[in-house]
Amino acid sequence: MAILLADVGGTNARLALARTDEGIYTGSITRFRGDDHPDFDEVVRLFLEREGNPRIEAVCVAVAGPVSQGQARLTNRDWNFSEKRLIEMTGAGRARLINDLTALGYATPSLSGDAAGFLREGPKAEALNGQRLVVNAGTGFNVCAVKVMPGGAIACFEHEVGHTRLPLSVWTPLVEVLGDRAAPFDSVEELFAGRGLARLHAQMTGTVPGRAETVVEAAGAGDAAAQATCDLYARLFGLICRELALQFMPMDGMFLAGSVARSAAQRLEIFEAAYLSDPLMAQIPAAVPIGMIRDDMAALHGCLSAIA
Repeated sequence: MAILLADVGGTNARLALARTDEGIYTGSITRFRGDDHPDFDEVVRLFLEREGNPRIEAVCVAVAGPVSQGQARLTNRDWNFSEKRLIEMTGAGRARLINDLTALGYATPSLSGDAAGFLREGPKAEALNGQRLVVNAGTGFNVCAVKVMPGGAIACFEHEVGHTRLPLSVWTPLVEVLGDRAAPFDSVEELFAGRGLARLHAQMTGTVPGRAETVVEAAGAGDAAAQATCDLYARLFGLICRELALQFMPMDGMFLAGSVARSAAQRLEIFEAAYLSDPLMAQIPAAVPIGMIRDDMAALHGCLSAIA
């Protein structure tokens, strides 16, 4: 019997089969474009038909949207999910829906080497505490705290860090650059999500906000104004990550995820200088290893850990 795994975003759904003792069958990984299907039920049916309708013992689906009481919905597509319906469709004995960021949290214990993409080395083994943190800066901003128990069990915790106010350590340098134009950045997400980077560039240049990808591409092509925006973002991102290191003490690793976080990590010297700039309890941020999640299969691996 097999385990059905799925990572469902607003654009694509990625499905795979796995076994607890053998891991994911890489040959089974299939991508479906959301625009081509009216709902996730059809995606599941087509996938299982493609795989010869195997017997399914369990299902775990990571959803890019809120999950509550065995039900979920996509934030950017009119698809809804329920654990009850997944069981009915697949004949599985159990099903679990989790948020996609939670799936990355479950994946962190298995990330190493290129998959983890460590930007900073970790502490000595005696400093490890079983705590990890995923920091996602992309369409939105949030974190997932992870605790690995002595027996290997994994617990992931929900947070809404994106909707907290900016700490003074970030707000002060932002105001130094923007003055009164800093007012729209009234929460962590409004600054550090993709729309925040785009708005930051608009405020710095006096232009209409565009897309974060456009700013990053322009910076890569040598545009001085876009480079200045991305440099400032990397500095501020380093400062917020320092705050998160102290709040969550992820001595086993802080794992960055999302397209905007990747753009900040490309300016590692700026990011790291800000991250280590405050002497208050400096030994904790300095000891936290920082990685960039580069494994496209990370969410599927997280689903397997969550359901196993």
